[in-house]
Amino acid sequence: MRRFRRIQVWGTLSVLALMLVAGQNPPSVSQGFQPVAGPAPASMEIPVRLIAEARQSYQGVTDYTCLFVKQENLHGQLQPQNLINMWVRTKPFSVYMYWKKPNEGQEACYVAGRNSGMMRAHSTGLIGAVGFVSLDPSDPRCLENSRHPITDAGVGRLIERLADRWELENRVNKTIVHIAEYDYDKRRCIRVDTLHPDNTGKEFLFYRTVVYFDKTTRLPIRLDNYDWPRPGGDPNGALMESYSYAGLKLNVGVPDSTFDH
Repeated sequence: MRRFRRIQVWGTLSVLALMLVAGQNPPSVSQGFQPVAGPAPASMEIPVRLIAEARQSYQGVTDYTCLFVKQENLHGQLQPQNLINMWVRTKPFSVYMYWKKPNEGQEACYVAGRNSGMMRAHSTGLIGAVGFVSLDPSDPRCLENSRHPITDAGVGRLIERLADRWELENRVNKTIVHIAEYDYDKRRCIRVDTLHPDNTGKEFLFYRTVVYFDKTTRLPIRLDNYDWPRPGGDPNGALMESYSYAGLKLNVGVPDSTFDH
């Protein structure tokens, strides 16, 4: 029994460490971006309008599937990309992830209102022999290895976070905004590039945020956040977190059994 408990604990910690250490952009897409050239900076009213359109569009989404590509800077180190097959249901909010890279076969699942608020996680290899284990999404050990809990996963949560931030930035009126059209994941997108050179009031979380809105669905399908430039570092700031929803397919009828873990 003691040995089983030790295996279960290490399995839990392993899943936590891997679950939210992941990376974003598909391998064919560069992560480095140059400042947007061209027209003069735009108003924050444009990002606010785009996120309002995204929120309205998302109201018509019942479920979706995608390749979730995630990358985060943890403890000063940019972690490897993770490629994760993702299934999401909007009501009740439900998410199931199956890792393709690294640690193929690792799984995580969360359903609002089920399992006493716990997420269900399954590691790989010998540790995974114990099957799925229940974990608190807000467990400090989880968040040591991830910038966001699983409850923040998905396009809907991204829309709400951006809406809150951009409403604040519109009021503060210190953000430099560039808008351009851009191709990402074989989709024509509107790229919103926001820059925050003045953070004396500590209003901003990142030096630079780049968001790609699919022109067809109106939904954000990629987000990149960058840290403030440091002496001797990248003048555009180091990548802190990157999240993509590649191959997004809406309203496909994800079966309930997908989230039975």
